[in-house]
Amino acid sequence: YAVVKKVLSLKDSRIKKGRDMKKKKKQKLKKKIESANVNMGVKKLPQASSAMFFQYNTQLGPPYHVLVDTNFINFSIKTKIDIVQGMMDCLYAKCIPYITDCVMGELEKLGSKYRVALRIAKDDRFVRLPCLHKGIYADDCLVQRVTQHKCYIVATCDKDLRRRVRKIPGVPIMFVLRRQFSIERMPDAYGAP
Repeated sequence: YAVVKKVLSLKDSRIKKGRDMKKKKKQKLKKKIESANVNMGVKKLPQASSAMFFQYNTQLGPPYHVLVDTNFINFSIKTKIDIVQGMMDCLYAKCIPYITDCVMGELEKLGSKYRVALRIAKDDRFVRLPCLHKGIYADDCLVQRVTQHKCYIVATCDKDLRRRVRKIPGVPIMFVLRRQFSIERMPDAYGAP
């Protein structure tokens, strides 16, 4: 007898499995491409400040405007540093310390133990900045003010506040280090470590 070549019919289950696998692979590829396109979408960033020239803040210059935090005053008292004189020694220029209503509120809440810090904060050399927002949480107030106006240097020893201020480009941070004031992220600071 002659051997006849067997031909598969189009309805055979073995052919359908191969087609289904190809279709599934194509669908997976399409999904990957679509998800990549979604992830590669346009990101909207806040507009960069006109004061910034790359990482350099052009609004900073003598006389320097320094926003003072509550614990910066307390640390300067502990290390027996005059705030205005220490700032001038750090930056080699005239410095104007600014204190917000929130910081004053925090100092008043601390009670009689910190009355020396409150007396220093009420000094005539400190410029008082009024706050228009509710509450007296000084960290939020300082971060908000620095985000709006990049002409300030933030003086603080609080690690959390320093971490928050570091995320804002072009804002230097002054802090107490080894019984003297030091500054970080200031391009032309001579007193920086």
